[in-house]
Amino acid sequence: MTRLRRAAGAIEARLEAEREQLPLWVPVGLIAGIAAWFALPGPALWAAFLATTGAAALAALVFARGSRAAAAVAWFSLFVMIGCALIWLRAESVAAPRLERPQAARFTATIVRADRLAARDQMRLLLAPMDAPALPPQVRVAVPLGRAPDGLVPGATVRLRAFLMPPPPMAVPGAYDFARTAWFARIGATGRLLGDVEMVTPLARTGWQAWLAGLRQRLSAHIQGRLPGSEGAIAAALATGDQGGVGMEDAEAMRASGLAHLLSVSGLHITAVVGGTILLALRLLALSPWLALRVNLVLAAAAIAALTGIAYTLLTGAEVPTIRSCIAALLVLAGLAMGRDAITLRLVATGAIVVLLFWPESLAGPSFQLSFAAVAAIVALHEHPRIKALLARRDEGAGSRFGRALLALLLTGVAVELAIAPIALFHFHQAGLYGALANIAAIPLTTFVIMPLEALALLLDLVGLGAPFWWAAGQGLGLLLAVAHGVAGAPGAVALMPAIPPAAFALFVAGLLWIGLWRTRWRWWGAAPAAVGAAWALLTPPPDLLVTGDGRHLALRTPTGDLAILRPRAGDYVRDLLAELSGSEPDFVEIAAARDGACSDALCRYELRRHGRAWHILATTSRDFVRWDEMIAACAAADIVVSDRALPAACRPRWLRADRPFLAEHGGLAFTFGRGATLTTVRDQVGARPWRATAR
Repeated sequence: MTRLRRAAGAIEARLEAEREQLPLWVPVGLIAGIAAWFALPGPALWAAFLATTGAAALAALVFARGSRAAAAVAWFSLFVMIGCALIWLRAESVAAPRLERPQAARFTATIVRADRLAARDQMRLLLAPMDAPALPPQVRVAVPLGRAPDGLVPGATVRLRAFLMPPPPMAVPGAYDFARTAWFARIGATGRLLGDVEMVTPLARTGWQAWLAGLRQRLSAHIQGRLPGSEGAIAAALATGDQGGVGMEDAEAMRASGLAHLLSVSGLHITAVVGGTILLALRLLALSPWLALRVNLVLAAAAIAALTGIAYTLLTGAEVPTIRSCIAALLVLAGLAMGRDAITLRLVATGAIVVLLFWPESLAGPSFQLSFAAVAAIVALHEHPRIKALLARRDEGAGSRFGRALLALLLTGVAVELAIAPIALFHFHQAGLYGALANIAAIPLTTFVIMPLEALALLLDLVGLGAPFWWAAGQGLGLLLAVAHGVAGAPGAVALMPAIPPAAFALFVAGLLWIGLWRTRWRWWGAAPAAVGAAWALLTPPPDLLVTGDGRHLALRTPTGDLAILRPRAGDYVRDLLAELSGSEPDFVEIAAARDGACSDALCRYELRRHGRAWHILATTSRDFVRWDEMIAACAAADIVVSDRALPAACRPRWLRADRPFLAEHGGLAFTFGRGATLTTVRDQVGARPWRATAR
């Protein structure tokens, strides 16, 4: 009993010393509740989780009686419960009809959103059908640019014929789940154009949204007209958020070099726009002695910067990451206007709370995780007393000041890379190793050279004098691309890793949060779960066999570590997907050419050896007729049979028959062979969530 009292007293003392940090755990509670909803498979467990956290909150409140520890447990449990309830309510509130089966349809629709993807030679239209009650309220259709007439802007009415399909689920376990994204975006079908688009009404309705969308398209076209090629595509992305013109090679180089965040309008861009505006506004307002004597110039400049930030957010499409960054910028401006230090972890926490309250589903996407991890790492680093003392301004020469600024950039880059690398590995299965060094050059170049030059060029284009500034901006963008390609092409620039178990990722993140949000020595307790999560991720073996949900594609890991693919004509998307989830480069050998593989016109066989046991894999490769007795004998000799068609009941492999009906129910598959076989399915990962695919 005495030991328990001492332990309780020690915890009370710790929390008393950390009382300034306790509010930072409010968004962590929301995050834990939302993450629990995504992790638990169905409504029964969601309800049980809500009941458990609610009971924990009530019990802690009953026993609080002045105890800071009990109060902390009560509040944290309450916010965990709120987070789980929020995402459950959000998932139910956005429910919309979805297409049940693929079909071709002709319909008239209003354009809700139009994204020009020049690099893919297509436009992506989000449409609201008007005369097809059998279709969902919103469908997304890909239109080749060659068949896209002028005037495809939000608000226009078009008539077209398209082949539509239900939103596709994740192809294999651990892949991107577009069905989840479509559910929260209320997209009930996706497809491609058949024939041509007929323009019914160029602009069926007007409004500020349609006007902004048209302005965005015109501005993007103007920029790419002034700066052709890759430089113009990136300039358009910086100004309007339109990444459609960025080529695949450039986009991949930016991602591999750790510079992909520069392409999506978020914190860096909002900061540059708001910071530049407030600086310029202060200088211009101070030119008037009358205003300087009668008006609070800081407050006025902050108001102008706030309006500019909101306008820029709306111009770039008001995506969730941009809105999130705008909210953070507005909080900073409010703090500056009140004369307070606004750049704190409490600012980051407040921004996270706002986003999670309105868009709790954003937690599951990489955008939220990457941006908040980066910002939190930067603020936590610069709030640390030793770092503050090291980087504080002092009376010293220009060389020392430059060196200190360079050190600040390097430390910031390293902190950001350490924070976002696990997230990039979890979502994209790869991370750039030299991102910190690349960002030292790229961030100042983008913030202080490229964006101001682009803004000046656009402004001076009004009087026809922007050409010199476009040239200078183009040179800066060319240098940015050179940095990206140079870093991406360096030896060992990209770390590859197979799919990481969500529980390992959660342990690692929990450990980092514990280290980052506390200030006393017990912060280092977080090193234990972080180390366990990291070790778990590193020791997780790559899958030995991946099968896509349609049964058409599979990838096998050969004894040499290479990947063998079933269909050599598989497209780049399938190859990249299977390679990423295997933690390998997309260099495949054909099963027919592999040492342990053999193929006929209709069947492929492969003998996969693991831990002294041979696993015999059989897969169909075509719709060609196979003799009954041959097929039944082949099934009996196999451990696993994979097919994109329904196989007869007499086909009985020793372990699993993954034919079309099985895959329709369970989705894509991932096998790991040890002493036995471990099978993970897409259905295991999606559970009973509302966007799950239904077997047909």
